[in-house]
Amino acid sequence: MDFLHRDTIAIAKDLLGVKVVFLDELETFTGYIVETEAYVGKEDRAAHGYNGKRTPKVESLYKLGGTIYAHVMHNHLLINFVTKDEGIPEGVLIRAVEPEEGIETMKLNRGKSGFELTNGPGKWTKAFNIPRHLDGSRLNEGRLSIDTKNRKYPCAIEESGRIGIPNKGDWTFKPLRFTVKGNPYVSKMRKSDMTDTDYTWL
Repeated sequence: MDFLHRDTIAIAKDLLGVKVVFLDELETFTGYIVETEAYVGKEDRAAHGYNGKRTPKVESLYKLGGTIYAHVMHNHLLINFVTKDEGIPEGVLIRAVEPEEGIETMKLNRGKSGFELTNGPGKWTKAFNIPRHLDGSRLNEGRLSIDTKNRKYPCAIEESGRIGIPNKGDWTFKPLRFTVKGNPYVSKMRKSDMTDTDYTWL
């Protein structure tokens, strides 16, 4: 996947259905991305690179597209994929995945089962046992990778405002969150909107 020469929003949509793979010391965890959020750099009031803010914690966001930007929020590890050239702080937050391989261990890692397993940005990283030290490393060059060949394609993509971003003016409401319509592993999904997972993919 081209993380350098395309619009961050286009990448956020295209990542839906891509298989994410993490190689733990003991086993492999996989799942399909069902929810993403785009963060579009220095003008984006909700982005960590807003106004060109640059601290050691966000330094990975300024690296070359395809870098993993991992940060902790409310004790949860969140994983972003950097999407632009060096020095341009844009990226895509991976908010939720539909689990595939390693589900029994995911249940132990999370102490949960069912849709709660991976239906949030900190939930899937805990289920996959992803460590924070991946921050700054390159996607597909270490233990975390994406498989764009053995992927799925959403029947429909929904756009909405991002979650948990109050008081950012227009940026609070901009439709920069993308979800696989009806997929029950999408975060904050109402039961009435859920569809059987098989019917959410082409």
